[in-house]
Amino acid sequence: MGRYTTDNGNIKLICNLDLDKYLGKWYEIGKFSARGQNGLDNVTATYTLKDNGKIKVYNEGFKEGKKRSITGSAGLRNKNCKGGLFVRFFWPFKSEYNVIKLAKDYRYAVVTGDDKSKLWILSRAPKMADKDYNEIINFLDSKGFKTGEILTTKQNWS
Repeated sequence: MGRYTTDNGNIKLICNLDLDKYLGKWYEIGKFSARGQNGLDNVTATYTLKDNGKIKVYNEGFKEGKKRSITGSAGLRNKNCKGGLFVRFFWPFKSEYNVIKLAKDYRYAVVTGDDKSKLWILSRAPKMADKDYNEIINFLDSKGFKTGEILTTKQNWS
């Protein structure tokens, strides 16, 4: 494993991802349109390690001022590649969670699903530096993603 081998054009996963550094709160900066996720502002994803070794996934956002949240569980698909996980919110369905770009200091991450129609840009802060965002867009363009379809997530934290 270690390569994203669906129809994503053999994009490398971040196999040496340090889960301890990756855990914690992430702010959604942008994404592709996703059923059940559109129209949400102030979206965050928080990852915490559970006693059984799995990862608790807690996603929340606000739509028209009302909080929406969902809790799921994630686990490694292959112990030799920590950038590829399965995430489950509803039994028995699970989805791929693939980290394909990660800042060395873990200030941002780019995640995709099992194909190029799923994409999330995550940041440790509610606002991302233009330099980082442009670097991500250039990377995604080079991998054939339709970056013109990225929806910006409003982050109105004070």
